[in-house]
Amino acid sequence: MIYDLIVAGGGAAGFFAAIRAAEVKPGFRIAIVEKSPKLLAKVKISGGGRCNVTHSCFDPIQLSKHYPRGAKLLKHVFRKFQVKDVVSWFERKGVRLKAEEDGRMFPVTDDSQTIIDCFMREALAHKIKIEIANGIKQIKPGGNAFEITLHRGDVLRGRNVLIAAGGMPSLSSFDWIASLGVAIVPPLPSLFTFNDPSRIFADLMGLAVPEAEVRIAGTTFRSAGPVLITHWGLSGPAVIRLSAWAAVYLHSIQYKFTALVSWVGEMKETDLRDTLKIHTQTKGKQKVATRPLFGLPSRLWTRLCDLAGIPEEKIWAELAQKSFNKLVEMLLRCPFAIDGKTTFKEEFVTCGGVDLKEVDYHTMQSTKVKGLYFAGEVLNIDGETGGFNFQAAWSTAAVAAEAIATSASIRNDDKSQAADR
Repeated sequence: MIYDLIVAGGGAAGFFAAIRAAEVKPGFRIAIVEKSPKLLAKVKISGGGRCNVTHSCFDPIQLSKHYPRGAKLLKHVFRKFQVKDVVSWFERKGVRLKAEEDGRMFPVTDDSQTIIDCFMREALAHKIKIEIANGIKQIKPGGNAFEITLHRGDVLRGRNVLIAAGGMPSLSSFDWIASLGVAIVPPLPSLFTFNDPSRIFADLMGLAVPEAEVRIAGTTFRSAGPVLITHWGLSGPAVIRLSAWAAVYLHSIQYKFTALVSWVGEMKETDLRDTLKIHTQTKGKQKVATRPLFGLPSRLWTRLCDLAGIPEEKIWAELAQKSFNKLVEMLLRCPFAIDGKTTFKEEFVTCGGVDLKEVDYHTMQSTKVKGLYFAGEVLNIDGETGGFNFQAAWSTAAVAAEAIATSASIRNDDKSQAADR
C-alpha cells in the first residue's frame, strides 16, 4: 500500500498535520511514525501538565516578533494560520481555551490530557495509522513515492513525507534528514536558566521581582519582566526569554558571562538617582537598610544594601556619596557571574534544525526534494516561552498539511481530466 502522507514524529506538529490533512482531504491514507514509545510527550508536560497551547497574540506581525529564529517565515505562515485559527479549531473539537493574565492560553480543564485525548480521538476518527517505538532510519525518494525504512526493518511507501520530529540534541541526530541533501543548522539549547556558582543570593531563593531587567554585559542582549532568584542562580520569564534571544552567542562563550540585573526594571539611572536624592531629603532620618524602596522584597533590599557596604543602622541623611553610588549600582547593574545553564523545567527546546532557506514559506515543502515537507521544531524555528513554540508547530503543520492535501487534489483532478480526454 502507498500512503498519501507519512508523518515522521508523533508530537504536536505531527499529529496536527496528520489530522488537518485528513480534514482537508477525506479518505487520505495517513501514517504517523514515532521513534519513542510515547506519543505527544511534550504536550503532556507543557505548562506544568496543563499544556500551554498558544499565546493570546492575535496579530500575525506582532506574534512573529516573539521568535528569535524563524520570524520571517512565520510572518507568511501566520497570515494563513494563526492564534485565532488554533482557538477555533480546538473549540470545534469541544476543547475550549482560556487566556491568563500573562497571555498564555490553556484548556479550561487545566489538563494536558484534554489536548492529547482530542488528538487521539481525531486520529482514530480519520483512521490514521500510528506506529510507535519504530522511528525512521532512511528515506529514499522514488518515482511516485518515497520508500521509508524503519528501525525495526519495516518498509513503508508514501507519496508525501512530512518531517515533524521535533528538536534534536546533536547534529548527528539529523543524519537521516541530511542524507536527502537537506541543509541543517547545528542545534543548540534555547530556553534555559542561568547558573551562578557563587550562590551569593542562594539563601534568597524563591524571591521574585515582577518588573526587573536582565542584560548580558558587553552586549546589546536584554530582557525585561519577572526575575526569580533560585538556589542555583537566576530564572523567571525575563531570564528565559533572554536565553532564547542570546542562545547562539551564549553557546559561543560556553555560558560564561556576567548577567547584570536591574531590580528597578527599565528605569534610567538619572531617574533612579533623582528618586533616591528626593528620598534622602524627605526621609533623611529613616534607616536605609530597613525601609525597602521600589516595592522590592525586604530581604533582597537588605542584601543589596549590604553589598553596597551600607551598615544596618545607617540613615539616609548620613549616607556617603560612595555608598549612595554603590547602592545605585546594585539596583541598576547587580552583577551575577554566570557559569553554565540549567534546562527550564522539563521542556527541552533547541534552536537550529532544517535550514529555512531551503523551505518554501507558502507550503513548508523542501525546495530540494519534491514531496518532502517540514513542520515544528525540526525547523530552525524557536520562540520565547509562553505558548509560542506550540503556535509555530500548529501553524507550520497546518500550512504543510493543506499544501499536501491540495496538491493531491490537483493531481487527482489532472488524472480525471486526462481520462476524460
